[in-house]
Amino acid sequence: MTLTTVLLLAAALIGIGIYGALSQQSFVMLMMGLELILNGVMLAAVGFWAMSGAGAPEGQLLTIVVMAVMAIEMAMGFALVVAVYRGKQADVTEAIADLRH
Repeated sequence: MTLTTVLLLAAALIGIGIYGALSQQSFVMLMMGLELILNGVMLAAVGFWAMSGAGAPEGQLLTIVVMAVMAIEMAMGFALVVAVYRGKQADVTEAIADLRH
């Protein structure tokens, strides 16, 4: 597998994630789009690291940081979804006009 193939796959993941995040109204689907974007970034970073040949640990470090950010983002996102659902009984973005009481 060449670097070009890895980067094309990463670009496809990022593109699908952007489309999914912007076109969906459900909170869960919005978060899935954001996860696809982060997975595409992570794949590109790992691809650059693996194909560089120098063996520099920056690609691995960036991947670990992105994975930690993804875990925190999902935990906070689902907590926010649960809080909004409990407060407003809304599970789509169109159902809430604002988050003020």
